[in-house]
Amino acid sequence: MEASVMNLLQSERHMATSHPSSLSLPPSSHFSLHTFLPHHRTPEYAEQRMEGLLNQWLWQQEYWLPPGITWKDMRMEERMEKGSRYPRPRDLLLTLPLALGFIALRYVFERVIALPLSRRFGVRDRQRVRVAFIPKLEAFYLKKRKQQPSQSDILGLVKQCGLTRRQIETWFRHRRNQDKPSNTKKFCEASWRFVFYLIAFSAGLASLIDTPWFWEHRECWQGYPKQLVAEAHYWYYILELSFYWSLLLCVSVDVKRKDFKEQIIHHIATIFLIGFSYCSNYVRVGTLVMLVHDSSDFLLESAKMFNYGGWRKTCDVLFVMFAVIFLVTRLVVFPTRIVYTTLVDSLDFFAPFFGYYFFNALLLVLQGLHIFWAWLILRMVYKFVFLGKVERDERSDEESDVEEEEEEKEECSWEQKKGTLNSKLASLANNCVLNNLTHQRRNMSYRMANTR
Repeated sequence: MEASVMNLLQSERHMATSHPSSLSLPPSSHFSLHTFLPHHRTPEYAEQRMEGLLNQWLWQQEYWLPPGITWKDMRMEERMEKGSRYPRPRDLLLTLPLALGFIALRYVFERVIALPLSRRFGVRDRQRVRVAFIPKLEAFYLKKRKQQPSQSDILGLVKQCGLTRRQIETWFRHRRNQDKPSNTKKFCEASWRFVFYLIAFSAGLASLIDTPWFWEHRECWQGYPKQLVAEAHYWYYILELSFYWSLLLCVSVDVKRKDFKEQIIHHIATIFLIGFSYCSNYVRVGTLVMLVHDSSDFLLESAKMFNYGGWRKTCDVLFVMFAVIFLVTRLVVFPTRIVYTTLVDSLDFFAPFFGYYFFNALLLVLQGLHIFWAWLILRMVYKFVFLGKVERDERSDEESDVEEEEEEKEECSWEQKKGTLNSKLASLANNCVLNNLTHQRRNMSYRMANTR
């Protein structure tokens, strides 16, 4: 027994001396912690597992791609050309940090460029009346900021604060006016959007005008979905989506407009539309959709800029140009060319699938918003053509701008009436005093004559 053990030890020593590499550690260049980790704990395995879960629940190819096409078909590196790529969903992750970059860039732009530019345009802010701090009224205002105080609320506040009803109504009106954005703030926001829309439209048109699908929309579906995306169109998508993310993130601090709810729906639908069309490689028709939308937006923002500066004639000319381009692109080109090719022409190249219905549903949502905005624009055009002006309640950025002006006019007229009444009362009182003095002087003269 002991002899067999000794023989075994000697054989192991011989193997160690003759093959030292069999017992030594791997070279430092190949040594890592992954050598001793189980396979299911490595980062590569975790990434593959996460990708598998996403493919199983979110990125199911039956939802995003036509029948017979898989994600592997979209990763054929051997077919890629220089300066082009296949779209991948992971590319859209870049839009989130870029959206934050847009917000930071906007902050710098509004203070360094837009603010001095507003002074050159002659933008003037309306003087706001600073109200006295009354704790009970302030607490009520902060609690029901968006609601007008009812008659019962005003009567209760009259008893609590010891003020008259007229004083409380005036306090709430001035307090609401304090929170309203100034014309300078509106100008800075409009100038930022004007710069982006102008650059986006110019760059988008330059990158698309030489493409075959710009002139013949059926080319959008030739070879779909195995279509390469040019580098310029890739960045067109990424920057456009990042910008709309930034608009959605800043919606709570931006100027609240009359169509606030419609704007939210538009931003969300646009984000879904751009993101989904990129993942499904609807990039060709997607670039046409973005170009159509950018074609008129910069004219609207420029009209707002001149409106805030008091350039009424220039504003009206730009608004008419915007109205014409908007009505042509959104009510003629968009439904008859773009929506038609996605609904009808695309079926000649692939069978309908979930992405087909989802993409067209988003386009129809946008078309519904186009009809709503076109109705507002036609109302303004009617007033401009037949009445000679565009009423400010149609062009106003603020929901209650007109109410504010009417209230201020009412208050001014009330103050004028009050001043006129006070002057009349003062003159009447003076006349009464003079009459009394004259009457007393006559009585004194009569008494003195009788005494004599």
